[in-house]
Amino acid sequence: MTAIPTLGYPTRIDAVMGLRRQGRTTREIAAALGVETKTVTALEHSAGRARRNPRPCEEMGRTIVFPVDVLDALRPHAAARGVHVNALARRIVEEVVDAGLVDAVLDDAE
Repeated sequence: MTAIPTLGYPTRIDAVMGLRRQGRTTREIAAALGVETKTVTALEHSAGRARRNPRPCEEMGRTIVFPVDVLDALRPHAAARGVHVNALARRIVEEVVDAGLVDAVLDDAE
């Protein structure tokens, strides 16, 4: 099954979950996506299944958990680059480390 980018999110499931985190109702989400309310419910159930049975990510050696508000803030930047928000967060960390900018970014070095 092919992912369908929706409302700046990489998939319809991501869009549903993002709008739900914003406090939107099922009807509001359905209207925003242009689908029926039962489709929103089905997409939420799919998201629940994905959380219970996560697919392994071939790129990850270890997992880093970012706060939802950080990922939400990065979401428009990820959408502008056509990448998933997690890929953008990983890329930012890699660039900071590769450029030797950790101390500069944190501004806490002696």
